[in-house]
Amino acid sequence: MRAYYRCLKPLVLWREAARPLDWATLFGRAAPVELEIGFGSGDYLVARAQQYPERNFVGVEMEWAGVQRALRRIAGAGLANVRVLLGDARPILWRAIAPQSLDRVYTLFPCPWPKKHHHKHRLLDPRQLQLINSRLRAGGECYLLTDHAEYFQWVLGNLTDTGFTAFARTVPPQVDTKYERKWLAQGQSRFYELTLTKTQHCPVPLLEDVAMETYRVRQFEPARFQPTDVNEDIHVAFKETRYDPARQIAMTRVVVVEDDLTQHFWIEIVRDGDGWRIRPAPGCGVVPTVGVQRALDAIRDACQ
Repeated sequence: MRAYYRCLKPLVLWREAARPLDWATLFGRAAPVELEIGFGSGDYLVARAQQYPERNFVGVEMEWAGVQRALRRIAGAGLANVRVLLGDARPILWRAIAPQSLDRVYTLFPCPWPKKHHHKHRLLDPRQLQLINSRLRAGGECYLLTDHAEYFQWVLGNLTDTGFTAFARTVPPQVDTKYERKWLAQGQSRFYELTLTKTQHCPVPLLEDVAMETYRVRQFEPARFQPTDVNEDIHVAFKETRYDPARQIAMTRVVVVEDDLTQHFWIEIVRDGDGWRIRPAPGCGVVPTVGVQRALDAIRDACQ
């Protein structure tokens, strides 16, 4: 049977870890930190970590399959200066990375989302650029490499009031990643490079966790239990509920969407003496937010 990864040590469970992340503790040393957004299979992340052993490298990727492949490459190369995070870079930057704690942020061939109504999904809009600026140290860099001319021009148009000066140029193939090889095979031999240097600081504070209020209710009737979805500035969707009468515990699967953060988790309703306790299920790695609290409130109301 093929191993999906060799070692989980480089994987940082950012939802469960103390936030903001302490790089010196995670790496066991103090060193400049580079962050790659969307590392794919980890080719460039590993290559750069091998090239600069004196630096620490953090990779963020949304797909678990990519994280698995990167973990294999990191273990195969015997690297101790790489850590990987599974998730969307936006909430990770907002909630887990301290201001002025990074030396370089880069992204290679991000999806250009070419349709206009999909532009909201693009990386490096003005708000995201200000966020990245806030997480960089003075003089830090944000680096973009793309094959897409229109996306490149769109990013250039977003630089006002982001605290960056820009150096833009076209370059030949240079990073040897999967997507660069793909575009080369299709005949593209020049790519668009943008290096942004931080010259002014954009103060974007860390989003802190919300103190959670859990509940104890007097009654819970599984046959009649039906929590109501929330569709406001925050969206809460209740997907299913499973009840174990022998153990007297119910589990409700929830999806909470707020700003750039989407969370999938379970809320448990468990017999506690002469009542029922409502709380996020242990082990779900929930980031305590206003949306999670609204989900708990809705469960409480449905029980009553």
